[in-house]
Amino acid sequence: MRRAFRFRNLLLLLIIVLGVFLLLFPTKVRPVAWTPAPAPSLTVGVYADNQRLKGAERVGPAGIEGPEALLLEENVLITGLHNGRVIRTSLDGKNTQILAVTGGRPLGMARHPSGLLVIADGVKGLLSLDAHGQLTALTTEAGGVPFGFTDDVAIDKSGHYAYFSDASSRWGLGKDGEAIIEHGGDGRLLRYDFQSGKTTVLLDKLEFANGVTLGPDDSFVLVNETGAYRISRYWLSGPKAGTHDLFIDNLPGLPDNLAFNGRDRFWVALYAPRSALLDATAQHPFVRKMIVRALMLLPKPVEKRAFALGLDVDGKVIANLQDADNGNYSPITTVREYGDWLYLGSLKANNMARLPLSTALQK
Repeated sequence: MRRAFRFRNLLLLLIIVLGVFLLLFPTKVRPVAWTPAPAPSLTVGVYADNQRLKGAERVGPAGIEGPEALLLEENVLITGLHNGRVIRTSLDGKNTQILAVTGGRPLGMARHPSGLLVIADGVKGLLSLDAHGQLTALTTEAGGVPFGFTDDVAIDKSGHYAYFSDASSRWGLGKDGEAIIEHGGDGRLLRYDFQSGKTTVLLDKLEFANGVTLGPDDSFVLVNETGAYRISRYWLSGPKAGTHDLFIDNLPGLPDNLAFNGRDRFWVALYAPRSALLDATAQHPFVRKMIVRALMLLPKPVEKRAFALGLDVDGKVIANLQDADNGNYSPITTVREYGDWLYLGSLKANNMARLPLSTALQK
């Protein structure tokens, strides 16, 4: 009897301590109320569940950590890893070379016409790597605001500009969850001028500005807003130049990196499906602050689903690629089309993967 009484008292004490922790523990997160549209169905319709990605084969070396961004040049993969290394590797992984160690976290990369490798590093800003292995910081701030989370980069055909994202000027690397839950709109789309060295803010108040890519004829640039489940478009030429609109809205997951095949298709990597809990509490900042505290003790409620979409140049979904089975390749954070293949990268996987393009595009 006495043992049961002590157990009940201990349990009550633990509940009280947990309640105080969830209600009062200090956190820098200041959630902003917003109203997301109802999440699209993953059961029926254009985003219906499938196993199109089940056949993805692993490529490159095994045991690497987080090949987030990908470039493919002459059957050689180039990627950046958790430990700050930028590597070049053969598809079979037998020949791997370390190109650089940034000292940060290389998240996005693009090749400049001059041969420079331009790297969006989540810690160090926008970098360039020359043929001699020399790293140079191109830019680390815009408008007097330092980059908090440099994420992805694309370069126009002329080599005049690099378009890149600062996911969050308030939250740094490893704090993506806090930034998305806060929904504070501190992400930016930026442009770096290789001739003048000037960095310009094209769009601000973005909800975790992530993947960046240029459209046909460099007429517009797209940027993923991970925290708002949408892709925004900024017009660079034509009658709409200097204005912006939505390319696609109300996506079924968290859009990460974004790529264009140079002709007629965009590929969007979805980190995971949307969280019903986060959507349901979007209008309740106090509850979301409690969720932030709870996530200090519990794993993030992220579904482990491989997920990617193909879009045409008007933002219409033309490919829906998924795999929710155990052992899938996820989270997918980069999708790149090269020749007859789609190559996949991941922030957390220990290798890269690819899928035949014919499989991805089959009806």
